[in-house]
Amino acid sequence: REAAATFLADPAPLHGLILNAGVMATPFEHTADGFERQLGTNHLGHFLLSVLLADRLVASAPARVVMLSSAGHKMGDVDLDDPNFERRHYDPFVSYGQSKTANVLHAVGFDARYADRGVRAFAVHPGGIHTELGRYMDESVIAQLLAMVAEGETGGGFRWKSVPEGAATSVWAATSPDLDGRGGLYCEDCQVSPVIGPDGDLNDVGVLARAVDPATADALWALSERLVGLTG
Repeated sequence: REAAATFLADPAPLHGLILNAGVMATPFEHTADGFERQLGTNHLGHFLLSVLLADRLVASAPARVVMLSSAGHKMGDVDLDDPNFERRHYDPFVSYGQSKTANVLHAVGFDARYADRGVRAFAVHPGGIHTELGRYMDESVIAQLLAMVAEGETGGGFRWKSVPEGAATSVWAATSPDLDGRGGLYCEDCQVSPVIGPDGDLNDVGVLARAVDPATADALWALSERLVGLTG
């Protein structure tokens, strides 16, 4: 809220918003607002910021919003009845998958609401990059992740990306004329990915159908509004 207020105090236009903050496979913790750490950091903070800045994006149109998702969305679906793991057993990768699925659904929901006002939204998978995203992961958790990657049918084709390579799809989604007139899409390797499913391993190119379902996107939007206090 403070970031949005600070930005809106300046009349500068906003043509591109890249929602890039994230954590991965954290221990079971809560944010200051009481949300499960990965859902609160990876989705709800971004959701609130994008909604608070939506009018400025509309006033600046054409504009784009890019949500950083991941192939990790295949690790877990959104549980609309227990998003904060109050009743479910907590698994750090299921939680990460939920938050990354939420990022894709956020793009679908945002695009549905603002496309007719000149603002389009996209979700992107940047690839595997050596950053501090995994700073909460101990050696056993890292080994578990690498095992999941290796188990996939195309596990042998996985390669780490450099930081510039990892940033490329976000920049492309925010700026490329190839995406003019389009939105609500999942992108990787600087191209629009196919919809696959219902199953897929971490190495498969594409987004699971459940992550781009409009009805689920609407349900998550309503839940997110309620959780961050935009509705009663």
